[in-house]
Amino acid sequence: MSAIAVSGCVTEKKYHEALADADATRGELERARAQKNALEQQVKTLKDLNAKFGSESQIARDELQRIQHGRDKERDTIEVRTKELEDKVKQLTAQNRNVKQEYEEARRHNEQLKALVARYQKEMKERSRSLSSSMEPTKAPAPFSGGGASQSKPASAAAPFEATAPAASLLNINKAPSADLVLTLGISQDVAERIVSNRPYRVKGELVAKNVVPKDVFDDIKDRITVSP
Repeated sequence: MSAIAVSGCVTEKKYHEALADADATRGELERARAQKNALEQQVKTLKDLNAKFGSESQIARDELQRIQHGRDKERDTIEVRTKELEDKVKQLTAQNRNVKQEYEEARRHNEQLKALVARYQKEMKERSRSLSSSMEPTKAPAPFSGGGASQSKPASAAAPFEATAPAASLLNINKAPSADLVLTLGISQDVAERIVSNRPYRVKGELVAKNVVPKDVFDDIKDRITVSP
C-alpha cells in the first residue's frame, strides 16, 4: 500500500480497488488458514481414530487367535480322548470275548465232569451190586453143627479182603513217575509225560476232561489206575 501511495501515479479509484483486492486476498488467506487448521485437526482426529481402530483390531485378532488356538487345543484333546475311549472299548470287547470263551470252555468242562462223575457213580453202584452178589454165597448160613459155625466165620470175614485185593495193584496217576506209567499201562512216553504235567487229578475222568489222553486210551487204562492220595 505504501508503494502504491508513493508512486503517486495511481488514481484513488485504483487505490481503493487495490485495497479491496488486498482485503479480499487477506480474507481468503485467513479462510485458507482456517481450512488448513480444520483439515489438520481432522487429519489428527482421523489418525487418532485409525490408531484406536488399529489397536482394537489387533485386540480382536489376538482374541480370535486365542479362541482358535483354544478351539484347536480342545479339538485335539477331544480327539485324543476319543481315541483313548475307542481303544478302551476295543480292549474291553476283546476281554469280554475272551471271558465268554473261557466261560464256555469252563461250562463244557463242567458238563464233561458231571457226565464222568455220573458215569463213575453208576459204575461204582454196578460194581458194588456185583461185589454184593458175589459175596452172598460166602455169607449163606451153613447147616448147624458142632464146630462148623465157628469155622465158617473166618471164611466170611476173609471174603471182603479177597474182593478188595485187586485195588492194591492200581497205579496212582497222581504219584507214579512217567516210566512206571509207560511200563504198567503200556502207553507212550509222550502220553505219560502229559499225565504227569497235568497233575493233580481229583477223579480219573479228568484225563479226558483236560484233554490229556484220548477217550479210547482212557477206556483202556481206567480200570488199572487210581487217583487216591
